[in-house]
Amino acid sequence: MKRFAALAAVLVLLFVGQQPAMAQGYVPISGSGSTWSSNALDQWRKNVEQYGMRINFSATGSTAGRNDFRNGQVDFAVSEIPYGLTDGGVLDANPARGFAYMPIVAGGTAFMYNLKIGNTRVTNLRLSGKTLTGIFTGTITNWADPAIKADNPGLALPARKIIPVVRSDGSGTTAQFTAYMASEYGGMWDAFCRRAGRAAPCGFTSFFPLVSPMIGQSGSLGVTNYTRQDQSEGAITYVEYSYARNAGFPIAKVLNKAGYYIEPKAPSVAVALLGAGIRPDLTQELGGVYHNNDSRTYPLSSYSYMILPTTTASPFTQVKGKTLSDFAYYFLCEGQQQADNLGYSPLPINLVQAGLNQVARIPGSTKKPTDIRKCNNPTFSADGTNLLAKTAPFPKSCDKIGVTQCTEGTGGAKTPTPVRGGTAANGSGTPNGPGATNPDGTPAGDAAPADAPGAGGPAAIDPNTGLPVSASNGSSGALAQPVSLNLKDDATWALFATLAVVLFLGLIIAPPVLARVLRRRNYVHGEDP
Repeated sequence: MKRFAALAAVLVLLFVGQQPAMAQGYVPISGSGSTWSSNALDQWRKNVEQYGMRINFSATGSTAGRNDFRNGQVDFAVSEIPYGLTDGGVLDANPARGFAYMPIVAGGTAFMYNLKIGNTRVTNLRLSGKTLTGIFTGTITNWADPAIKADNPGLALPARKIIPVVRSDGSGTTAQFTAYMASEYGGMWDAFCRRAGRAAPCGFTSFFPLVSPMIGQSGSLGVTNYTRQDQSEGAITYVEYSYARNAGFPIAKVLNKAGYYIEPKAPSVAVALLGAGIRPDLTQELGGVYHNNDSRTYPLSSYSYMILPTTTASPFTQVKGKTLSDFAYYFLCEGQQQADNLGYSPLPINLVQAGLNQVARIPGSTKKPTDIRKCNNPTFSADGTNLLAKTAPFPKSCDKIGVTQCTEGTGGAKTPTPVRGGTAANGSGTPNGPGATNPDGTPAGDAAPADAPGAGGPAAIDPNTGLPVSASNGSSGALAQPVSLNLKDDATWALFATLAVVLFLGLIIAPPVLARVLRRRNYVHGEDP
């Protein structure tokens, strides 16, 4: 019996001794920043816990994240805007430590609202960019305003006061939205900035000018939770699409340059970002997104970035680099498969490859060989075109400007809203393909109708594919085998080691121990052994 006990003890010690190897020697790392992309990041952090990684992240806003990284308080940061820009006359200086940008996920800045007609919640609101700018610059203050009625001919909108809910903290979401307003409706935006005591031209800002009757709330959860309250009826806010979905609330479909009101679902974001410019440092230029003439485009689409260390300046070390690089390898490949379900849109193949190149620059990077063709990313195709964008459905005829809107709900609120004059058609959009047309019969990618805000200019989209005319038009199914990042090897060993110990204890140790106990019990009761 003693021999068995000794052997069991040795096995347990061996098993415990393997634990550091099972976790691959990962040390915890910490980051801070964007709330826009934090729903995706939080899920990925949970996913890698099984590999022994602990990734701490504080969703304090993009501005706080950039400041924390510059001040050496975190190992990495997440932001929608880069360093080196002037915001409100103040330069956001580069850190002294080496750094690089890496795209992590795409998505749409959405407009979540809380509005009822009588006792019926509105779930199918439509708004143009000009109307949105009017709402968030104080020139449109009532839901019955003629501009909102023009966007929504099928709704008898109530004469209720609009409550714009904005971010009170430094925010990449604010920067994205204000950059759009400054680019597309600069006169309205600059006039508002002057009324708010800001210098004009105002340009983008991470700090929204807070004037009455606007309500300021910190973080994406802050604006979401304020807007969703029963007592906040009439409120509208800007927030990443995933927050509205998670809250069970609707978002406004936004008018694009082709004259269609679009929801920021993953395919529409993918189509929109075909127009994005990517700078050498991998940051984004979004003018081409705002002006994308493809009818499937959601115009406020963008990327979020991780700010990576490229030196071992404090607090970063090469040991931490192992954790950070393997975490990045995970979400650039396997993590992108979850983007749509999380309320985002996956990165295209060119940005995944560029991101992997950035990961190799991290001190202590494991530099794992990764065949990205096996990442099972829904944007990937054999010829390099963005499959998610290529197969994105075209909008329905009831999404067209000037037409009675669709009844179907949006965001996290799928209950239909009745429209005046009967039920609008809600037929499915037509997937792209040879000879595809928009629901009104015009070729896909035609110029916007004359009454569409900012319409005009030739379309830069192939009418048969929905892709830029210079892109390859070949099609092929996505390669759908998951990639192996070698993260699971030690986890597999841990499983087998655990099973081995359990089997040993159950089959070898337990029987003689049980027999000995029974013999003792029988002896005590005077029974034969």
